[in-house]
Amino acid sequence: MNKSLVMVQARSKKLIILGIVQLLVAVGALPAGYLMMANPDGSGLGMTPEILAGSPFKDFFIPGLFLFTVNGLFNLLNAIACFVKFRYAPESGLILGIVLMTWVAVQVSIIGLSHFLQPTYFVIGIMEAALAGWLISERKQHERNR
Repeated sequence: MNKSLVMVQARSKKLIILGIVQLLVAVGALPAGYLMMANPDGSGLGMTPEILAGSPFKDFFIPGLFLFTVNGLFNLLNAIACFVKFRYAPESGLILGIVLMTWVAVQVSIIGLSHFLQPTYFVIGIMEAALAGWLISERKQHERNR
């Protein structure tokens, strides 16, 4: 089999995996973000505003908006971009992975480590960024070898 064809097939599989990872992030972030915006007192997720003490937020609306938009909608849109093999989907994926890790780190610094999903999503952010970085590196290598 042609080496170039094998590389393209491997890249396609990695893009699909990146898209699936991003879809999983979106599936978690969209309903949680929505519930935080719809119930800014945190009741929709069983939280209370007291956990935000010491943060710049008086309620969960702004964090919910960020969660819904950035970690939810943007990951959903980039998952679609991966599935249709949009050229710059890995670059967006790298940014979104870094944003997800930052989101979790800031959250833990404000409210503490309070749920198993915090480290889980941090690891997912690492996977997202690493896979995207790998795809970017492979594409650059392929372009240099042309």
